[in-house]
Amino acid sequence: RTLKSLRPDKQRRIASETLEIYAPIADRLGIGTIKWELEDISLRYLNPQQYYRIVHLMNSRRDQRGDYIEKAISEVKEAISALGVKAEIYGRPKHIYSVYRKMVEKHKQFSQIYDLLAIRVIVDSIKDCYAVLGAIHSEWKPMPGRFKDYIAMPKANMYQSLHTTVIGPEGKPLEVQIRTEEMHRIAEFGIAAHWAYKEGITNGVKTSQDNNKLNWFKQIIELQEDTDDAADFMDSVKGELFGDHVYVFTPKGDVYELPKGAGPLDMAYMIHTEVGNHTTGARVNGKIVPLDHEVKNGDIVDIITATGSAGPSRDWLKLVHTRRARNKIKQYFRQEDRTKNIEDGRTLLSRKLREGGFEPNRIMTPEKLETAASSMHYQHADDLLAAVGFGDVQPTGVINR
Repeated sequence: RTLKSLRPDKQRRIASETLEIYAPIADRLGIGTIKWELEDISLRYLNPQQYYRIVHLMNSRRDQRGDYIEKAISEVKEAISALGVKAEIYGRPKHIYSVYRKMVEKHKQFSQIYDLLAIRVIVDSIKDCYAVLGAIHSEWKPMPGRFKDYIAMPKANMYQSLHTTVIGPEGKPLEVQIRTEEMHRIAEFGIAAHWAYKEGITNGVKTSQDNNKLNWFKQIIELQEDTDDAADFMDSVKGELFGDHVYVFTPKGDVYELPKGAGPLDMAYMIHTEVGNHTTGARVNGKIVPLDHEVKNGDIVDIITATGSAGPSRDWLKLVHTRRARNKIKQYFRQEDRTKNIEDGRTLLSRKLREGGFEPNRIMTPEKLETAASSMHYQHADDLLAAVGFGDVQPTGVINR
């Protein structure tokens, strides 16, 4: 809201940062009202031509859309009247940035964006949600591939709702969202609304289910604690937490969210560090798979463990996709085998020096190693060698010092 007083280059930088970091954080917290405003304002400064073009298109047809929505609401009320369900029905506003993404990123024409014509139905219970859905599908033909059940399978930010697009009045596509009042509060105001609601009925007692809903936030904290470089941290946050994700299940039905490309080891370390450290194999959908297998959306992943296992292998560092898993594996070697790490670090440095045509004994003197350690913020040379041994520091980084 304060960008208008800044220089154009600073406006674009802050707007870009907002789209990449702060709007996704608001989305992850489930605070739709803030997310939508951040996205729309950012687009206005990053691509003003497209922003005002979409605003013009939306305004030019506002009256037509309004008349159609009123007609659709009237017909939906009639369709569900026999159910005896108490329902609040109204038009759902479309946000500029979401239209932009569909027009530019998905190459759609303005007339092809179905959810410009959209209504929302608020009811009292989950049972009523499905009853209303059935009535609407009985009245109008649903469009193939346009139904999503976020009640049975909530989003990671706790969002729940039924989404369907039907061939509505006048043969036009009409998107309908159906949710309860509590679901609506959470969709608008996120985790804060959920806890505020619980505060009134349970005196604020938090459950393990509540804690799991903020698991991604714990991941951000862990990434910050385990990453010294700010740019590296931001890349990890954008890649692992705000990139594409898949949802996989344990045999007991617990759901885990993993970045696209992740494998069984990433899931094992997501469950618990000790589960990861003692993993010996995995089954996906009942079949044994290698540890470098990429899990897919909806997979049932069974992690096989053995308490007497030898622990992680250094090769696992090449297999894992998430920074959490990588850090936990490094931590294991850091704690379990410091002496061997020092020896491995010395061997790796010597090998790299020989590859460059240098004599290790002349270069790797105690004095030079201590100097390199100090310049890289390690207390002693052994600490630096151990870091090289377990893979936290590359040999070339030490040699360049």
